[in-house]
Amino acid sequence: MFSSLSQKLSSVFDRLRGKGYLNEEDIDKALRDIRIALIEADVALPAIKALVACVREKAVGHEVFKSVTPGQMVVKLVHDEIVSFLGEQAVPLDLKANSPFSYLFVGLQGAGKTTSVAKIAKHLKDSRNVLTVSLDVYRPAAQTQLAVLSDSIGVRSLPIVQNERPLTIAKRAMQVAKKENIDVILFDTAGRLHVDDEMMKEVAEIHKLVEPVETLLTADSMMGQEAVNVAKAFNELVPLTGLILTRADGDARGGAILSMRFVTGCPVKFLGTGEHVDKLVPFDPRRVADQIFGMGDIVQLVETAEKISKGAGFDKLQKRLEKGLFNLNDMREQIELALKMDGLSGIIGSAFKQAPKIEDPNKKLLKDLAFIQSMTPKERFDCKILNASRRKRIAAGAGQTVAELNKFIKSFELMQNFVKRASKDKAKVLLDMFKGQTAGPRH
Repeated sequence: MFSSLSQKLSSVFDRLRGKGYLNEEDIDKALRDIRIALIEADVALPAIKALVACVREKAVGHEVFKSVTPGQMVVKLVHDEIVSFLGEQAVPLDLKANSPFSYLFVGLQGAGKTTSVAKIAKHLKDSRNVLTVSLDVYRPAAQTQLAVLSDSIGVRSLPIVQNERPLTIAKRAMQVAKKENIDVILFDTAGRLHVDDEMMKEVAEIHKLVEPVETLLTADSMMGQEAVNVAKAFNELVPLTGLILTRADGDARGGAILSMRFVTGCPVKFLGTGEHVDKLVPFDPRRVADQIFGMGDIVQLVETAEKISKGAGFDKLQKRLEKGLFNLNDMREQIELALKMDGLSGIIGSAFKQAPKIEDPNKKLLKDLAFIQSMTPKERFDCKILNASRRKRIAAGAGQTVAELNKFIKSFELMQNFVKRASKDKAKVLLDMFKGQTAGPRH
C-alpha cells in the first residue's frame, strides 16, 4: 500500500547522505520534498503541515551520533513523527467485563463494512459469545450477506424479520442478547454512497439506543482526500472510538490512514488485507511506519545508537574517567556495550544499497574481549602483575599469540596513562573515542 510513498521518501533521504551536519538549508529542501511526497500520497494538508512543523523543530542542529549519518537521523525523526501521528502503540478493542455490550460499525457503502463485521466476529468468537446484527434494510441482500458470513465462521446472527426497521431490529437484538447470554453484539449499520442527512440521523438514533462501547468507522484505504470529510462528518455526529481501514493490500497511496487518524484523533484498530474473513490484522503503528519507510533496519540502528550513547554504561565510565580511574574491567564493559551494535555494516548496506562495504568493525573488539575474559579478576584490576607465564596462559586462553597480547596490553597502558593525566575535558574526548568504536571506521 505504501510502495509509492516509500520510494519518494527514500529518494529524499538518499540525497542527505554524506552531509556532516544538518543545517537549515538541508532541512528546508528535505522537508519540501517530504511535503510533496505526502501530498502525492493523498495525505490531508493539515496533517502534512503539522507533521512537517514537528520534524523541522527537531531536525535543525540535531545531534548526529557517531554510528549514524545525518540522512539516517532524518529518517528516524520523520519515522518517529509518523508513529506519533499514527499512535504510539496498538490500541485493542474495548472488551467490557459486563455483558452484553455492543460495537457499532459505521461507514459509507462499498467500504467493506459488512465483511469487517464478520472479521471482527471471527476475531472475538474464541473468547466471547458473539451476535452479529444487520441494520441495513436498504441494500438488497445486505442482511443475508451478514448472515451467510456469520454462519461460515460459526458465529450466530440475529434472525431476519422482513420489513422490520433498523431501530426495531436493534431493540430486538438487545433483548435477545440479555436472554441468551450474549457477550458482545456487532451492529452493522447501513451505508450510503455519500454522507447525507437521512443516513446520519439514523446512525445517531441507533448510537443513542445501543450505547456502544466501540463505534468503529470502516473506510476504504483508497479513498484519498475524501477520507478526511467522511471521518470528520461521522466523528462530529457520533463519538468514534476507532478506525478500520480496508483494502490495505491494494495499491492505495496510504494517505487515508494518516489523514483520518489526524482528523479524528481515533486509533486505527485493524487493517483489512483481503476479502476473506481471515484477512484482518491488528494495527501496529511502528510496523506500518517501518513499511512506509521501507527502512526498519535504519530506524533500529538509530534507536540502538541512541540507547548505547545515552546508556548507564557510558555515564558510569565518564565518572570514573573524570577521577582518573580506568582498568581492564572498565574496558571490558565498554567493549561489551560496543558489541551490542554488532552488524552495523550489514544494516547500513541493506538499507542503503549504494553504501560502501566496510570491514567488520567488531573483529578487533572481539579479540580484545577474549584477552580480558582470559584474565583473573586480579589481573584485570592491575595488569602490571602480568609476568611471562601469566601472559602465555592468557594468550592461549584467548586463542591468540603472546605478541598480540603484548600489543593489546601496551595499547591499554597508554590509554590508562592518558586517563590518569587527563582533565575532565580530555576524559570526555576519550569517552567519545569509546562511542566511536560502536560504528567502526568512518566513511
